[in-house]
Amino acid sequence: MKRLRVLVLVHPDLIPPESTNGYTEQEINVWKTEYDVVSTLRAAGHEVRPLGVHDELKPIREQIDSWKPDVVFTLLEQFRGEAIYDQNVVSYLELMHVPYTGCNPRGLMLARGKDLSKTLVNYHRIPVPDFAVFPMHRKVKRPARLALPLIVKSVNEDASYGISQASVVDSDEKLAERVNFIHERIGTAAIAEQYIEGREIYVGVVGNERLLVLPVWELQFQNMAEGDWLIATEKVKHDPDYQERRGIRHGPAQDLAPELALRIQNMAKRIYRALELDGYARIDFRLAPDGTPYFLEANPNPEIAESQEFAHAARHIGVSYSDLLQRIVALGMRRATAGAAAA
Repeated sequence: MKRLRVLVLVHPDLIPPESTNGYTEQEINVWKTEYDVVSTLRAAGHEVRPLGVHDELKPIREQIDSWKPDVVFTLLEQFRGEAIYDQNVVSYLELMHVPYTGCNPRGLMLARGKDLSKTLVNYHRIPVPDFAVFPMHRKVKRPARLALPLIVKSVNEDASYGISQASVVDSDEKLAERVNFIHERIGTAAIAEQYIEGREIYVGVVGNERLLVLPVWELQFQNMAEGDWLIATEKVKHDPDYQERRGIRHGPAQDLAPELALRIQNMAKRIYRALELDGYARIDFRLAPDGTPYFLEANPNPEIAESQEFAHAARHIGVSYSDLLQRIVALGMRRATAGAAAA
């Protein structure tokens, strides 16, 4: 790939330093994705400029006009503090006719709403847990069809935000308490879905039209306290000390029959297309003891630090971290070229 000017959009608090020297593992963990992407693209020969973006589009416009980047690598997970607004930043880049990495605005919209994505995926005959949505400022009443236990989440936040051991509820009283927690502390509607006993598995997908499906990956819980639910809480996802203490690991899903692994990968491709995703995404499942994979959610533009499961799964099939990032950049530029040709 030729040398490119790459503008990397990040939250202002996550602009990475030039080096990790002098920082603790806990401090590095906060901006590890931003550091890995910026430093790896620079090592590959590109000119890379991080830009902090919080609640204004003007800085993006100024950089586009003055620096004229070849592509924008977007690592934003929110805009103005709202996860669902990241699609608007991408829409703005499309209006500016600037190539960008990751998912298109329509795919972001379809995937961000857990209720909408589950409804669409279920229409395509892929198993999803039974669920109900509890809007803000409404009385919490569990539908009779929805059996306990349930897991309660924000309807549109990602990265396990707001998820803890208390998210799994086994009574109507606990359900009401947790829904109110989501309403008051997270500030969104809540979704309560059937808790699926089983294995937490992920499938990464890279591509626009032609798709590369990564190996089935598993989140492993090796040393959890007795009685704990085996779920991907905020601590499981983001707290290195907790991960070490509880033996949280990720790696290739073991002991899967080849036909089941292939079935799960094919389901991931169908979901990716049904939700009109492109660029790269991670599809999350729970694999029940009877071998049924239940779709949980789709994560466009997932965590892509070099140490995380997406990059590890790519490396497992011979795609280095540098090659993965450059493939993502190339997909963004290719989509822009295809759009211009269609116009």
